[in-house]
Amino acid sequence: MEDHLSGSAVLIAFFSVGVNIVISVAGFLPSFFITALNISYFGLETGIFLSIIGESLGAVVSFVLYRKGISLAKPDKVLENRYFLKLKQAEGKEWIFLLFVFRIFPFVPSGVVTVAAAFSSISAGAFTVVSTAGKIPALLLEALIVVNVIESSRGTWIMLSAAALLGLGYAAVRYWRLRGRQG
Repeated sequence: MEDHLSGSAVLIAFFSVGVNIVISVAGFLPSFFITALNISYFGLETGIFLSIIGESLGAVVSFVLYRKGISLAKPDKVLENRYFLKLKQAEGKEWIFLLFVFRIFPFVPSGVVTVAAAFSSISAGAFTVVSTAGKIPALLLEALIVVNVIESSRGTWIMLSAAALLGLGYAAVRYWRLRGRQG
């Protein structure tokens, strides 16, 4: 990682994270192109790492701003969104599970998930952990697409990593649910 983060590369890394935060606060802009730029400029590992940092910080900043009522998103549209309504009706462990699942799938708008979290009773810490855990597999899938475009031989490694993380996530959820039924 040190090879890529010298001189102006550090400024570019901070800029990338900053753009990710702005995209998250806006709530409706796709961040896919930032992941692509990060991987293209910094390489696979550092690019994914920067994207995870940017997406995580963006989610936390958005969460705090939404909770305080400062939002660039259109609340009326968000409050009528089917994903928001599902999250609004959920409680406890189901809410955490849905947050994780909705973060994994790229077709669920991240702004909706973050606004739903801000309107819920979830703590900022729990939101940060679950949101980041859900974004990692999604970012690995984004990286798979980027790498397949740039260099097809490394795409297999990313696909296997994403599949392993999704499998571990699924196993953890199954264990958590079975344990909850028994206790």
